[in-house]
Amino acid sequence: MIANFSHAEEQKLNFGTQIMSSDSVIPLLETPIIVGFGGVGVDFLAVVPFFPSPDSKIRTTEFKVQGGGNNGNTMTCAARLGLKPRIISKVSDDAPGKAMLEELEAEGVDTSFLVVSKEGTSPFSYIIVDSQTKTRTCIFTPGYPPMVPDDLHQANLLSALDGARVVYFDARMSDTALVIAEEAFRQNISILIDAERPREGLNDLLALADYVVCSENFPKAWTEASSIPRALVSIILRLPRLKFAIVTLGKDGCIMLEKCVDDESSHIEEMDADSCLTSLTKRKDDSIAMPTCIASPVTKLRAEGIGSVCGRLYFGTTEKIPPSELIDTTGAGDAFTGAVLYAICANLPPEKMLPFASYVAAAKCRALGARTGLPYGTNPYLTSFTKYRVLNSSSKS
Repeated sequence: MIANFSHAEEQKLNFGTQIMSSDSVIPLLETPIIVGFGGVGVDFLAVVPFFPSPDSKIRTTEFKVQGGGNNGNTMTCAARLGLKPRIISKVSDDAPGKAMLEELEAEGVDTSFLVVSKEGTSPFSYIIVDSQTKTRTCIFTPGYPPMVPDDLHQANLLSALDGARVVYFDARMSDTALVIAEEAFRQNISILIDAERPREGLNDLLALADYVVCSENFPKAWTEASSIPRALVSIILRLPRLKFAIVTLGKDGCIMLEKCVDDESSHIEEMDADSCLTSLTKRKDDSIAMPTCIASPVTKLRAEGIGSVCGRLYFGTTEKIPPSELIDTTGAGDAFTGAVLYAICANLPPEKMLPFASYVAAAKCRALGARTGLPYGTNPYLTSFTKYRVLNSSSKS
């Protein structure tokens, strides 16, 4: 039988073949353990033909109830890709809380460290998905009672962190998050922070972070820099532990600054950070439908009035999703971050990590809700990005 592939499918296969030619990634012998702390909830997703005007009535064209929350979504993504996530959060012993637990457990997420309150209500969100503009609007109701440090006993914390490769935080419930982060820091476990927006207690968490994934608006809001490249230079200077910082830009891709060792004996070129990004974006090939990564050489990146850092700047493109296939962007950032966690555990270099994460996020956008479209690690296009394979994985095709 002769298979007929579309141009986009051929690009996927060809791109994957190029990736497979690298032997830089060494397979691990055991499924890597990660820990996630932060929000979980139930999402009530209503698809409408257009966003309603005030004091009007409108009918849904589709409705779905599904687990949500940054932490829950990210750990679900990581589990489907082949990692072994443990989740720490708090729900109530109500119907939504029980449904959340069952859904996470079915996905292979270890919920044994999740606190269940006998009273109160579990978190939930109403999400309006506008099928005309392809946007979503979230209305969040936090759970009660909130999680506090006393909810997590030291013995349980130590058990949760035992053997973990990376700990993820969505920066919610900052008092408890800091207790977990400080213990992870003491145990020399890598820490990744999802910085969606400035929050109370976030600065203390960032000071312990090895990796940061930011929303588009966070870098300039946190640093007061005039551009994202300048803000990234400021972030790396202010957080000396950071290995890299990524900014997600939705359909416009992502930008990453990786810190490199500044060898004073070598003559490293110095370049303005904004100019460096401009030079990278000019090299983008719009004829390629699949995600790509364009990298600068090791450079001393300068931001006037802020300082300079030795590093590499990366510009990652997104997959071009046909409008007819773009369903819902809810949780796309969580999918991207879940894939970054996998890439860290798999020792993927940035040139592979960014296209890998972008592909996972794009796959999620082809279905309603934050989790329905999340791909599994056995997806042939994903396996083409890396030779990495985890054993004892229950990933589905």
